Amino acid sequence: MSAPEIALPGFDLSAFVEATLAEDLGGAADAARDLTATACLPADARLKAVLDSRDRVVVAGLPLAAAFFRRLDPACAIHMLVADGDEVAAGTDLMTVEGNARALLAAERSALNTLQHLTGIATLTRRYVEAIEGTEATLLDTRKTLPGLRHLEKYAVRMGGGQNHRMGLWDAPMVKDNHIAAAGGITPAVAACKAAGLSDITVEVDRIDQIEPAIAAGADRLLLDNMPPPVLREAVALVAGRVPTEASGGVNLDSIRAIAETGVSHISVGRLTQSAPAADVGMDYLE
Repeated sequence: MSAPEIALPGFDLSAFVEATLAEDLGGAADAARDLTATACLPADARLKAVLDSRDRVVVAGLPLAAAFFRRLDPACAIHMLVADGDEVAAGTDLMTVEGNARALLAAERSALNTLQHLTGIATLTRRYVEAIEGTEATLLDTRKTLPGLRHLEKYAVRMGGGQNHRMGLWDAPMVKDNHIAAAGGITPAVAACKAAGLSDITVEVDRIDQIEPAIAAGADRLLLDNMPPPVLREAVALVAGRVPTEASGGVNLDSIRAIAETGVSHISVGRLTQSAPAADVGMDYLE
């Protein structure tokens, strides 16, 4: 199958590809700036290569990898062997690319860096999704992303089966502990948000005694921060379904099942984007 288009609203993919290649090529997305490939290979040399996974992974970022190759060789032939979101075994071929050798080698590292990073996030996300399977909890990501890569990293979370939380500070209000402290309490903080015309307001609470004041103030959702499972269970019982509840803080693969079984509706995990190891994906020459 040919390389599909990738939908990333609000993200300038062309600019990202241009800037990433320019970083590796000394200021311009120009294959002629690759000293080694230019010295070793004739200008018309051809190359066919395969991108393959060395581990069991959930794939994310193949269309992005294709975009790097196409930027330096618009005529290159790309054949996708799997799709983003697929879980594949170690040794699986992901895609082939054929075209100008200098161009493809100049784009190789940028393509692989992006594919490895996003595939690592998707793979880790899938492990978390599997860990809470059968519960009522939904897995969410956070804003703990690498600067400039948020749209891509949140795309990878979706490929792994997780859901995106807010994209940033602009698309959903969340009243956190520092907002509460600066505003003089939960009630004035929420009241100020409502006066500003905001809706779907999440309020962070880290103590049981904050739950009723938050709901009474008009919170539409509660973020239960850094509460161990016994406290979370108590909090969920107290909320009694009046608003959705989100557990957050210190969640890992060892603890997430117990957290999900407390009855919270959502669990947000910063580790999905903050700590996912890169997947082992390589590019190899094909005879």
